[in-house]
This record gives sequence, structure tokens and C-alpha cells, in this order.
Amino acid sequence: MTQVDTAETGQEGAGRRDTGIGVWRARLRRTLRIATRPGPWKRGLVLAASALLLGLLMLLHAQITDRGGLGSLVETFLPWFGLFVPVLLAGALWRRSASAVAALLLPVTVWLSLFGGLLGDKSHPGSDLTVAGHNVDADNPDPVGTARDLAVSKADVLALEEITPQAKPLYEKGLAKAYPYHTVQGTVGLWSKLPLSDTRPVDIKMDYGPLADTKPADVKLSYNRALRTTVSTDQGPLAVYVAHLGSVRVFPRNGFWTDSRDRGAKALAEAVAAEPNQRVVLLGDLNGTTDDRAFAGITSRLHSVQDAAGDGFGFSWPAKFPVARIDQILVRGVQPQSSWVLPATGSDHLPVAAGISW
Repeated sequence: MTQVDTAETGQEGAGRRDTGIGVWRARLRRTLRIATRPGPWKRGLVLAASALLLGLLMLLHAQITDRGGLGSLVETFLPWFGLFVPVLLAGALWRRSASAVAALLLPVTVWLSLFGGLLGDKSHPGSDLTVAGHNVDADNPDPVGTARDLAVSKADVLALEEITPQAKPLYEKGLAKAYPYHTVQGTVGLWSKLPLSDTRPVDIKMDYGPLADTKPADVKLSYNRALRTTVSTDQGPLAVYVAHLGSVRVFPRNGFWTDSRDRGAKALAEAVAAEPNQRVVLLGDLNGTTDDRAFAGITSRLHSVQDAAGDGFGFSWPAKFPVARIDQILVRGVQPQSSWVLPATGSDHLPVAAGISW
């Protein structure tokens, strides 16, 4: 019995020693894991790098190559890059990464410096003249209804783009009562409550090259996409340009194709630069945003009413879910008081309007 008790006691002692060693080893492993675990500044380094790249992309967007239209494509949708910020922030909080949160300060600061001014309402009550512009869409299924909607917009000057020969008499009839003065030059037109004079088409190089020079004037006018006229106001003459620049396309091989639009933007900038009247309004579908480098020649001379007196971004296209403001109202020599987007019509664009004062 004595021997058995001794053996059992020895086994119990060994078990206690083994248990103590196991606990010690477990504690050691836990301590090593804690010691080697990345701290908050070392976690989420990929997220931090992504945040920095996002900020640099927005900050240096003008330096992005425009090969294949890449630069223009980025600048067209530049405001939407801000949506990546909350996504990266959610990832940073999930990873508990202090470095990623700190890195997000760069894109947030850059985005606010670029677009923060558009978040508030900068409009002012009252104006001397209301102007509006609308790409009515060549495939508009209801031009009569569109004309009716625009007639009650209370705009003093109304510019239309993409007018087809078939729809032209419908717009003329539908707008005749509200606007006693109008001119149509090719596919663009201007309706006004005030007299018009010195009206002429503006060549924005939609058709160029040796063959274009051989075409008769009436043939060129049939597809003309820009005009210039003078609106007589109580405060003096106002030069008004209406333009519909070339479309842009996305091709798998060629990328973002903007050649026609960019050529037209340059020609339009030259026309505006040569304009002797100090008061100028440009209304039109430019097929691009004012952030796009292609319009530097225009935006250096004219200013966006939406930037100066709008509420929000004023997106105008596509009508069902607007993601970009490609329908512009740009001015010089007048004071923008307000800028807004009108309700949808039968077009794939939304009409835009602005109040201006002298």
C-alpha cells in the first residue's frame, strides 16, 4: 500500500509540473503574438497607399496623359472620385489602421478644395435676365411637349440644340407665343423675348479639310452646330453664343475619343476671344465638364454660372440619372445671380437655366 501511495503521489506531482509548464508556454505564446502583432500605424498599409494615390490622382489630374482621352475621361467624372473616400474609411476602421485614416486626409482635403464650394447654395434672389439652354435630343419622342414645357420656363432667352428639320416647325410653333424673336442656324437655335440682331453661324470645325471648302454655304448651314447673335436689352447689347460640340465616344482600342469635340472647343474659344462685346453668354451642350482640360481656352475667358451661383453640382446628363454637367451656361461681363436645373422633358438631357444681372 505504501508503494502504491508513493507512486500515485509522484504521478500527481509530475502532472502538476506538466500543467505549470503548459500554462507558462501558453502565456509565452500569447505574449509573443501580442508583441509581434502590427500596431495601428503598421496595419492597413495597402489602404493607406490607396488613399494617398487617390489624393494624388485628384490633385495632379491635369498632369495625367490625355493619350486615348484618359485625362479628359478622368476629369469628366472627377467629382465622383470622392465616393472612394468613405469606402477606404470603412476599410480603415475595420482594420483599425491609424495610418490609413491619416492618409485619407489628403484626398478629403483635395476634394474639398476642388468641389467643396459647390456643396452650398450660392444663389441670390432677383436678376435682370433669365437664360436657359436645352439639348432637346434629335430622337425626342415628344417635341411638342418639350416646347410646351420650355415655354412656361419663364426664361427670357432660350437656346436649343439638336434641332432636326422635322422637329424645327414644331418648336417654332410651340414657342412662338412666348418668344416673338428667334433664329435657327442648322441644328441650333435661339428664342428670345427681346430683339435679335447680327446673327450668324459660327464654324466650330465639325466639317474640315480640303473637301469641306468645296461645299456650298447652304449645305454647311444644314448641319451647323453653333451660332452667335446679339440680344438687345435695356442695359445694352448682350452677345449670345449657342453651341453643340461634337460627341465623345468610348472605343475598346482607341479609348475615350474626343477629337471632334476638342477641335470644336478650340474653334469656339477663338470665336469668343475675338468677340468685341464685353457682355457675353455661352449656352450649349459642350459634351464635357468645365473641369475638362479641353475647355481651358473657353473657361479662361468665360465663367460657369453654376460655380458662381448654383446649388450643388447641377448635373444635366443623362436625364434619368444625371452624373455630369455637360450642358453649360458660361458668362463674361455680367453677374450670375442663380443657376438651376429645370425638370426633365422628352430629351435625354435636362434643361439648365440661370439668372444674370448687370
